[in-house]
Amino acid sequence: MLTAFARAFKTPDLRKKLLFTLGIIVLFRLGSHIPVPGVSYKNVQICVDQMGSGSNSLFGLVNMFSGGALLQITIFALGIMPYITASIILQLLTVVIPKLETLKKEGQSGTAKITQYTRYLTVALAILQGTGLVATARTGALFQGCQVASQIVPNRSIFTTVVMVVTMTAGTCVVMWLGELITDRGIGNGMSILMFISIAAGFISALWAIKVQGKIADGWVEFGVVMLVGLAMVGLVVFVEQAQRRIPVQYAKRMIGRRAYGGTSTYIPLKVNQAGIIPVIFASSLLYIPALVVQFSGSTAGWATWINKHFVKGDHPYYIAVYFLLIVFFAFFYVAISFNPEEVADNMKKYGGFIPGIRAGRPTAEYLSYVLNRITWPGSLYLGLIALVPTMALAGFGANQNFPFGGTSILIIVGVGLETVKQIESQLQQRNYEGFLR
Repeated sequence: MLTAFARAFKTPDLRKKLLFTLGIIVLFRLGSHIPVPGVSYKNVQICVDQMGSGSNSLFGLVNMFSGGALLQITIFALGIMPYITASIILQLLTVVIPKLETLKKEGQSGTAKITQYTRYLTVALAILQGTGLVATARTGALFQGCQVASQIVPNRSIFTTVVMVVTMTAGTCVVMWLGELITDRGIGNGMSILMFISIAAGFISALWAIKVQGKIADGWVEFGVVMLVGLAMVGLVVFVEQAQRRIPVQYAKRMIGRRAYGGTSTYIPLKVNQAGIIPVIFASSLLYIPALVVQFSGSTAGWATWINKHFVKGDHPYYIAVYFLLIVFFAFFYVAISFNPEEVADNMKKYGGFIPGIRAGRPTAEYLSYVLNRITWPGSLYLGLIALVPTMALAGFGANQNFPFGGTSILIIVGVGLETVKQIESQLQQRNYEGFLR
């Protein structure tokens, strides 16, 4: 692997792409440390030191995707999250709105139009989320329990608020632009690479925090257990993410003039985890809503107390059970809207393809739906297991629940890492070099 890595840098065009990607990553991390105008950086650091980078579980997911920039209130505080949310919304609306579905079928021109809509929606979501973040910082709710939390934004004038929101929105647009630059001129998918870097940026400090918080043998036992659990989960994720059910497809021969076309054999790859990371993000976001309602309403009624007791901390049995069920539900829901067996069966029939032993048309669609449901069950259970094991393991040691070495971060890091390595390997093999995976 080291030899292949050295050969990658010896190839001129591949070296340029790798160096360009690294340069964009440096700019992205630099912007994650530049404070927003109007924020008292001194008070922010006091609250971070007192409460920790994962002080508020309500903002833990967004803070993880921003590489810790959210709680630092920097120009890249919102990170890539508005773009991720906009992409998911547009993908869901494609099934509901016929115009978007038509654009999706138009090929490259339709995809470009949907991408443009995604950018517009990203800006709108960035304005909305930026306003919410500024309002939360001004009230002191961003760092509950910190003595100077209400003094993070000393100047509460309308002009200062507008400047802060505009700055964070512009930062989101810059992050989106950097991701597109990596996709066009670098290696891998730009948005995925930036997400990868954001999560990986907090690994070292988070690992050391586990050791510091530990009580057995100065924390080394907890540190070792977390490392072993993490390595086991990485191996499981790699195994499942690569697993797929290959449906054989045979294309009949067709005579056009004097030439014969078709007669080839191929397959339809159905991944065990067909939904990817989307169900975990959906479930996490949905479980944040009750706690957010309680926090901003300020209610002390019985229902608010019950929510604070059962759905704020991730180690409560109610929270774990609902979280697991939501992941399973959203896994089936997302697979149902992202993979259309009828459309696949119609396309196969149009080009003379068929599954051996299955009649073309409706029987093929029913067979694909049957197989997809069978493999989605283990895929959804795997997602729930990966998302919950780190939470329960860390809760057993009384560790910080916002430690980023959790299921969501492992799924993203392993998935993005595998796809990026595959792209580099494919370019190496085009030049008769051995790749990373061989």
